[in-house]
Amino acid sequence: MKLSLLTRLTLGLFALGAVSLSLNAQPAPAARPGKAPKLHYAVIDLGTLGGNFSDGDGISNRGHVGAGATLSDGTLHAALWTQEGGMRDLKTLGGPNSTADTPNQYDVVPVFSELSAVDPYNENFCQFFTNHLCRGAIWKDGELRQLPTLGGNNAAAWAVNDDGVSVGFSETRIPDTSCATSMPSQVFRYEAAIWDPDGRIHPLSPQAGDNVSFAFGINNRGEVIGASGNCSNTALPPSPNASHAVLWEPDGRAINLGSLSGPGSEPNVASSINDRGEVIGGSMAKDGTIHTFLWTRATGMMDLGAFPGAVVTVAACCNTNNNVGQIVGFAIDGTTFNSTAFLWQQWTFTDLNTLIPSNSGWNLQDAASINDAGEITGYGLIDGETHGFLLVPCDRAHAEVAGCSD
Repeated sequence: MKLSLLTRLTLGLFALGAVSLSLNAQPAPAARPGKAPKLHYAVIDLGTLGGNFSDGDGISNRGHVGAGATLSDGTLHAALWTQEGGMRDLKTLGGPNSTADTPNQYDVVPVFSELSAVDPYNENFCQFFTNHLCRGAIWKDGELRQLPTLGGNNAAAWAVNDDGVSVGFSETRIPDTSCATSMPSQVFRYEAAIWDPDGRIHPLSPQAGDNVSFAFGINNRGEVIGASGNCSNTALPPSPNASHAVLWEPDGRAINLGSLSGPGSEPNVASSINDRGEVIGGSMAKDGTIHTFLWTRATGMMDLGAFPGAVVTVAACCNTNNNVGQIVGFAIDGTTFNSTAFLWQQWTFTDLNTLIPSNSGWNLQDAASINDAGEITGYGLIDGETHGFLLVPCDRAHAEVAGCSD
């Protein structure tokens, strides 16, 4: 379903061109063996807003999920799911579509939404493919508040920390004909952006030598991650691609995180950062397949290897690593090209479908986010439809959850 590509980074954390190249490569060797997790999960269906599609995009430490879900008319709306209230429609900024990502602990939710007006240059900046203008927004206290841009027509908010500081990316007023090389409808350059809790916007400049950038995550220390490149070879979600995975220090300084294949290779995108400053992302490995990386200040970029038999193994955007060493994502099989949700811990990849009841009816395709309690959200197939899910680990903290007691 096309909407799944709009609300998750599914088949392409990177540009589809890069993925298609990797599909010609041989599946990479699996990650080095470790201790497999002794876990079992109960599965909760997040439901929809009356349509037949939803996905879980990000989960807070309270277990609340930022999501996208379709209405009965097929439009996609940002949503906040809670155990008590189910799926709540966060609406739009006047246009047909919107979607949300991980709420913070106070249920402040980052959103990007279409406006009612059509883009004067027929761009598809937020890639809902309707040519409507798109803006970043914050949902707070029952209200969706539009955020300013860096002077351009379009922007998108992707993450917010517990201090209420949000990040994403915004168009500037600088036209660049080379942008159409990687994004056919794109007319203007764009930069990573950070918004104060009161909504004031500040640019996060590309690293030296680059002219565009985008941000995907911010932790509670004010560190921001994303990517940087030139407009000719950089693409925005849902198929992001860039030359340089980047971490921005709280003072705005950009740090190049490196590459698994060495300088000059791409794609390289940082997609998640936890409060310990550990960065997760994806990079082209030397064998041509896409691998997840873990970067720390002490070790630099480390290759986590590949899910067995996969040509693409990525922890996509956002909040895909928690503070206790667990990482989630998806892998694309090199033979069938099917997508499988995985959990990584202790240098071991595990298919999450093997950790849920065999009679659940679910085919978990993408694990999008994990919190410090080990709760996971994402999307999968159930009864012929794509729905968001919540996986609850059956441990002592969740002993009374339905599906765990037995």
